[in-house]
Amino acid sequence: MAKKKRSIELVDQNITYDVDEGVVKVIRLDPNTMTVDVNVHVEGQKARPERIRFAQLPKHIKKLVRPL
Repeated sequence: MAKKKRSIELVDQNITYDVDEGVVKVIRLDPNTMTVDVNVHVEGQKARPERIRFAQLPKHIKKLVRPL
């Protein structure tokens, strides 16, 4: 039976990037489902957590995250 990989915590690396609606901060990567948990910070609002696919990340961020 295949072993499940653990999620990779990325909070301490402070990986952020800008989008139209605000700033996105990468929190963790789940290599089993290839999804990334992020917090979206919009000016004047509380940060909202989201889960996006790894493929939706910008190319320069994918190089920093790199699943093992």
